[in-house]
Amino acid sequence: MTFDTTSNTSPESAGFSTSALQQMTSRVQADIDAGKIPGAVMLIARKEQLAYAQALGRQSPDSELPMSLNSIFRIYSMTKPVVSIAIMMLAEQGSLLISDPVSRYLPELKNLQVGVTATGEDGKPVLRLEAARQEMTIQDLLRHTSGLTYGIFGESLVKDAYKANSVEASDITNTELVRRLASVPLAYQPGTVWEYSRSTDVLGALIERISGVTLDIFLHKHIFAPLGMVDTGFWVPEAEQHRIAEAFAQDPESGISVKLLNVKRPPQFLSGGGGLVSTAADYLRFARMLLNNGKLDGVHIVSRKTIEFMSSDHLGQLPLARSGLSYLPGPGYGFGLGFAVRLTAGSAFTPGSVGDYNWSGLGGTYFWIDPQQDMIAIWLMQAPEQRAHYRQLYRNLVYAALL
Repeated sequence: MTFDTTSNTSPESAGFSTSALQQMTSRVQADIDAGKIPGAVMLIARKEQLAYAQALGRQSPDSELPMSLNSIFRIYSMTKPVVSIAIMMLAEQGSLLISDPVSRYLPELKNLQVGVTATGEDGKPVLRLEAARQEMTIQDLLRHTSGLTYGIFGESLVKDAYKANSVEASDITNTELVRRLASVPLAYQPGTVWEYSRSTDVLGALIERISGVTLDIFLHKHIFAPLGMVDTGFWVPEAEQHRIAEAFAQDPESGISVKLLNVKRPPQFLSGGGGLVSTAADYLRFARMLLNNGKLDGVHIVSRKTIEFMSSDHLGQLPLARSGLSYLPGPGYGFGLGFAVRLTAGSAFTPGSVGDYNWSGLGGTYFWIDPQQDMIAIWLMQAPEQRAHYRQLYRNLVYAALL
């Protein structure tokens, strides 16, 4: 079926309390009125029905234009599940095996070394290099156990090397990114520790190398066009730029200056880890494909078993997986191929079901899929410093509304 965001379907018919959903609307609106966030879009779908769709606040702090269900958001790392699906499409076609070493396709990443922090003769930390005991695989990239890291989050000597070698530059191609990554040490031995990283950007480079086309073309041809994701891409055409959601210039609580991606022109760097823009309706179509076991409205993207495989925990046999500087999936969660995956009913900070899976974006976006409840929930805002709070708040409010 096709979801109509103007539908008057009763929430009760989808198993939700109308009064609880109204309370959720009031709670978020109160934060908007208090100046905590500019606005937000919320969608909940359950049992093939759109149970809830709200656009609250303003699309931009500098405009009186109201937020719309049609507003376009920078979804940052919610790009990662999309690119992970693209990789698994190539696996289903026989173009790669996820057990393959990455260097089979990107030889620049062969014979990498691992950076280990030691104490120098002067008593100060020093970076020593040791050989990687095994090569990173495509599975390692998908589950963030490649040994790669991000230079922009946290502090370490390896992250300092990323900064010194401009690994995080926005004016490079995927090919140049791979070349720069080859010049810096890994943060961990491949296949050992979960570390949020440039792994999915490398998957984007891998897609380009194998397919022979740029990442934007591949994703449009094989995912966006077939699924009818008409507003999803790496930039917003001029005619649609009036729909771009914006953040406060300064975060109202921390006072930190907020700088988001410039999405008003085609970027040189097609970031598979964080470059896409999308709308609530578009991302709902992607999420519905996942919940529907790889198919939507007669379009086959991947198989049922591939979705089951991706949404299963892939860290359970790695004893050091959660020992890194920051395990972002959080308590109660493992990690699959592109998603955090819930392992237990308890342990986590929020309600959920065993087997639910999710990911979020730096700009303040979040989604999850709960197969047990046959439910999808999407939260979109542009408020980076508030992202952790609203991920938990929204999840609490959604489950509180279930009948």
